Amino acid sequence: MVSIKVKFRPSTSENREGTIYFQIIHKRSVRQWYSEYKIFSNEWDAQKSILIISANSERRSYLLALRERVKWDTEHLKRIATEISSTKKFFTTDDIMKEFIVRHQQQSFFNFMENTIIRLKELGKQRTSETYISALNSLRRFRQEEDIIFDRFDSDLMESYEAYLKERGLIPNSRSFHMRILRAVYNRAVEKEITQNRHPFRHVYTGVDKTAKRAIDVRTIKKIKELDLTSHPNVDYARDMFLISFYFRGMSFVDMAYLKKSDLSNGHITYRRRKTGQQLSIKWTVQMQLIINKYPKNQTEYLLPIITSSSATPYNQYRSKQFLINKCLKKVARFIGLNISLTLYCSRHSWASIAKAKGIPIGIISDGLGHDSELTTQIYLSTLDTSAVDRANALIMNLI
Repeated sequence: MVSIKVKFRPSTSENREGTIYFQIIHKRSVRQWYSEYKIFSNEWDAQKSILIISANSERRSYLLALRERVKWDTEHLKRIATEISSTKKFFTTDDIMKEFIVRHQQQSFFNFMENTIIRLKELGKQRTSETYISALNSLRRFRQEEDIIFDRFDSDLMESYEAYLKERGLIPNSRSFHMRILRAVYNRAVEKEITQNRHPFRHVYTGVDKTAKRAIDVRTIKKIKELDLTSHPNVDYARDMFLISFYFRGMSFVDMAYLKKSDLSNGHITYRRRKTGQQLSIKWTVQMQLIINKYPKNQTEYLLPIITSSSATPYNQYRSKQFLINKCLKKVARFIGLNISLTLYCSRHSWASIAKAKGIPIGIISDGLGHDSELTTQIYLSTLDTSAVDRANALIMNLI
């Protein structure tokens, strides 16, 4: 039986950081591995052997990332201990530690990707880190938790992984989504000269198929607006957030969630898109104010009734509300007999599609959506609404 414990050794100098270390115990033999992870004494709970992370700490991001590193290192040590114990009848704590150090030195793909995820979290890119975690977990399942060093990360491996994804019913875009994330991580390792580029993705699909965009017309928007949802408060809230996203020119939900009261000034909302950093301005209207008036005054710094509590993290509140809204929007669709899956993102598609149908110039639509160029908007609009082409085709068919 191998025991893995995480411990902390404080610095001998006052007001200096101490070191987190790992203790491996097997048959009364004890081995210690001192990490590069540095924390202060008041950031460590000795009884529970965990980091103390205060909500108001200036080092919160650093400590959260460090907690992930400690967690992953602990899991790696346990996994190595399990592997060695299943293949060797007699082994020592030195055997476990040597294998652990070798894998660190070889920069295995799993380890490197885990560190990439930690770095994303440190930079505040929480949503991106989640997509990377999803891709890593998928690859882990394919590999049955067996890590792989970069020297063996090749095109054969990726072709087998693509076949694995296909067998599990993933459509080309979903398979490509995982591949593009793995490729980004691999390319980063090449840039850092951790591995030579063996072009492992040359024979797998990493493109993006065009998919039908789900836009709804003005009449449907009006139906949604006119629904009596007084007996369905959650659905009513979801409907209101959908409408206000539409009023905000199809603003993404993450941008809506993080709008601050200070962003509303002189009758305009001025904010930066979290996706691109582009600054946009929207005129505040009566329709927007009517929705705000329906809800209690937000006691936080945020404008909309999405992040409303100071006791929970803004990110957790935003994700929870996003899940609730998209779930309730399915009920909104059923109430009006809509045969598509209504989501928050439909408001963005709908605003662009309606603007196009009304003859608004692409340049103005591009500005409204916050696109960097009209070319992006043209590509975006090209798949939104094919009804005009369908009508033209029907006219031609009638001539035959």
